[in-house]
Amino acid sequence: MDLRTMTQSLVTLAEDNMAFFSSQGPGETARRLSDVFAGVREQALGLEPALGRLLGMAHLFDLDAETPANGYRSLVHTARCCLAHLLHKSRYVASNRRSIFFRTSHNLAELEAYLAALTQLRALAYYAQRLLATNQPGGLFFEGDEGLTADFLREYVTLHKGCFYGRCLGFQFTPAIRPFLQTISIGLVSFGEHYKRNETGLGVTASSLFTSGRFAIDPELRGAEFERIIQNLDVHFWKAFWNITEIEVLSSLANMASATVRVSRLLSLPPEAFEMPLTADPTLTVTISPPLAHTGPGPIFVRLISYDLREGQDSEELSSLVKSEGQRSLELRPRPQQAPRSRFLIVHFHGGGFVAQTSKSHEPYLKSWAHELGAPILSIDYSLAPEAPFPRALEECFFAYCWAIKHCALLGSTGERICLAGDSAGGNLCFTVSLRAAAYGVRVPDGIMAAYPATMLQSAASPSRLLSLVDPLLPLSVLSKCVSAYAGAETEDHSDSDEKALGVMGLVRRDTALLLRDLRLGASSWLNSFLELSGRKSQKTELIAEEETEARREPMRRSVSEAALAQPEGLLGTDSLKSLTLKDLNLRSSSEKSGIPEMSLSTETPGPSTPSDVNFLLRPGDVPEEAETKDELSTKDRGPGVGAAFPEGFHPRRSSQGATRMPLYSSPIAKNPFMSPLLAPDNMLKSLPPVHIVACALDPMLDDSVMFARRLRGLGQPVTLRVVEDLPHGFLTLAALCRETRQAAELCVERIRLVLTPPAAPAPAPPL
Repeated sequence: MDLRTMTQSLVTLAEDNMAFFSSQGPGETARRLSDVFAGVREQALGLEPALGRLLGMAHLFDLDAETPANGYRSLVHTARCCLAHLLHKSRYVASNRRSIFFRTSHNLAELEAYLAALTQLRALAYYAQRLLATNQPGGLFFEGDEGLTADFLREYVTLHKGCFYGRCLGFQFTPAIRPFLQTISIGLVSFGEHYKRNETGLGVTASSLFTSGRFAIDPELRGAEFERIIQNLDVHFWKAFWNITEIEVLSSLANMASATVRVSRLLSLPPEAFEMPLTADPTLTVTISPPLAHTGPGPIFVRLISYDLREGQDSEELSSLVKSEGQRSLELRPRPQQAPRSRFLIVHFHGGGFVAQTSKSHEPYLKSWAHELGAPILSIDYSLAPEAPFPRALEECFFAYCWAIKHCALLGSTGERICLAGDSAGGNLCFTVSLRAAAYGVRVPDGIMAAYPATMLQSAASPSRLLSLVDPLLPLSVLSKCVSAYAGAETEDHSDSDEKALGVMGLVRRDTALLLRDLRLGASSWLNSFLELSGRKSQKTELIAEEETEARREPMRRSVSEAALAQPEGLLGTDSLKSLTLKDLNLRSSSEKSGIPEMSLSTETPGPSTPSDVNFLLRPGDVPEEAETKDELSTKDRGPGVGAAFPEGFHPRRSSQGATRMPLYSSPIAKNPFMSPLLAPDNMLKSLPPVHIVACALDPMLDDSVMFARRLRGLGQPVTLRVVEDLPHGFLTLAALCRETRQAAELCVERIRLVLTPPAAPAPAPPL
C-alpha cells in the first residue's frame, strides 16, 4: 500500500471512530478515545506531505540504483511502520468497539502510545527536511556552521523519547526481535535500580536483572525510566550493562548454543618490539613498537578460535602465550589428527562502542565463522575507554595485526589471504588499522568486512542519526557518551555541588585539562611513528626519544593540566582542523602545493581546543543554571532557528527528564582520520584494500556506511554495500535469535569468503 492510500485509509477510519465515540456520552474513556482518533487524523494528515517530500528526494542520496538505502528512506520506513500499526489498530477498534469483549482501557493505552510516537516521528520528518534543504545532493552529514549543528542537536535532544521505549518498543523491527528488546529493556531498567544502589554495578547477578515486576507490567513506567537512564547515567553504567553477557551463567548458555570448536584459547602477547618487512622492498624492515599511549607498554590479549586443531596451534611457543581461563581455555573433541595450516586468517575486532565487551561476548558467532570458513580467527581484546581512550585501542589492534602476520604459522595459517572483520566500533578499527598499516608500509590486509561500522565519530547531524530518538539500542546521548569516552573526554557524572562550585567555564577548563593531558600522553609515540615513516628519524633516535618521553611524562601531565585550569577564558584557542568538512576532503588531493607531508592531517600536534560540557537546553553563552531550567523547551520561545522548521500549531512532545548533559567536543581528536575514517583525505583512502560493508536500514549509523562507501566508490576503490532490512544495530550478537538475524550473519560470512577466495578473473577472449 502506497503512503497516500495508507494515510487516506487511516484518516477515514479515525474519523469514523471519532464520530462513534463522540456519540457515546460524556464519559471520560469515550472522550479520550475520541480525542486520540482526532489526534491520529491530525498527525497523519500533517505527516504525509513531509514524508512524500523526503521520499521524492531520497534517491539522490543512495549509493547506486541497486542499493536504495539512506537515512531519509529509513525515516520514511519507520514512519510507515507506525502508520501501519495505527491503521491495523483503527480497523480492529472499528470492528470490535460494540463487543462486550472489547478491552477499552488496553486499546486506549496502545492508541495513545502510538499517537505520541507518530507525533515525534512527524517532528523528525521536519528535522530531516531541514537537513535536506541544507545538505548538497549525495551528502548525508550536515556540513554547515558548527554553531548551527549544536543548535540542531540542542533542539533535537529535548524531544520526548519515552513513548518509543514502552508499548511501542521496537515497532520498526522484525516481530521476532521485539520480545528480545522487551526483555532487554526490562533488564536495563532493573539494572539501573541496582546500579543506583551500587554505582560500580558489582554484585548484580543475571537473576536480579529481571526481578522488577512493575516494569514488566507497566510499559509507560518502563518507558519513562528507560528515558531517565539514557539521559542521566554515565558511560560506566553502559559499560557495566553491556558486559552482562560475560557473566559466567549467560556466557555458558551462549556457548552451549553455539558451534563446538577444537580450539578457543586466550593468548597474552608480550609488549616487545619486532621487525616487519616493507611491502615495497622486503629487504627493508620497520620496527613495530608495543602500544604506549596513556598506560605505557602492557600485554595485549587475543583469542584464537579454530574449528580444527591445525599445525602450529599446539606448539610449545604458542602454549607459552596461553592465558588460563579455567576449563574453557581448550575445548577438546576427538580428532584423528592435526589438520594442515589453513591458507586463510581472519583478524577480528569486536564492537561495544569502544567502551565495553570483549572477544568472549562475540565468541558464539565467531565459532560459527571458524566452522563455515575453515579459517582460524584471531579476535583482539583491545583496551577500552574511558580508562584507555584513543589511540590506545588502535595501537593495540595494529600491534596485534602485525604480530598475527609475523606469527601466522603459530595460529594455524599460512597467511596467504588475510581478512579484517569487525562490527560497529570494530568496523571502525578495521579501517583505521588498514590505514595505519599502509602508513607504515607493511602488508595491508587482502580485504575488510565491516558490519554496521562507525566511520564518523562526531556529533554530526544526519537523517539516519535522527533515528537515535527511536532506537532503544543506540540512543543519541549514549552514542555521544561513548564517543566522548573514546576521544579522551571525561564522561563521569559529577555531583551538583561540584558543578555549582566549578560553574560553566570551570567545567570547560577542567575538561580541557583532562583532554590535553590524554592528548599529551599519546602524542610522543604517535609522532615518533609518523616521523619514522617519513624517513626523518632513525630507529636509534626514536628509541632515545621514547625513553626521554617516559622520563618526562608525569611532570608534563601536571604542568599541562595546571596550565589549562589556570588559562583565562579568552585564551582558549581553536584547532586548525575545525573548519574541515567532507567537501574539503573531497577536494584535497595528494598533490597539494602547500608541501604538507602526506600524513600531516593525522600527525598535526594537538593544539588547544574548545571542549565543553554542553547543556543542550542552553543557548550559547554563559547562562546561570537557575535560568537554564526556566528556559524550557518551548519552540515558540526559541526564536528563528531549527524549531522554526515546524509548521504553525505543531508542537512535538518534550522530555520531562530535565536537562540532558551530553558532551559535544570540537577537538582535533574527533576529526583525526584514524578516529573518523570518513574524514580521511583521498590519498589515505586509496590505500585501503577491497571493502565489504553490511549495514542495517534502521540503524542510526546507516549514513556512516553509505557515505564511506560513496567516498570509496568516488575514488575508484573496490567496495560493496549491502543493507539488511528490519534489523537493529548489533545483529551479529543476535545471530541465533531468529531467521532474519541468521540470514544477515550469513551475508557477513559470504562477504568474508569473497575476501578469502576472490572470484577468478575472466579468461581472456581467444584471438580471432
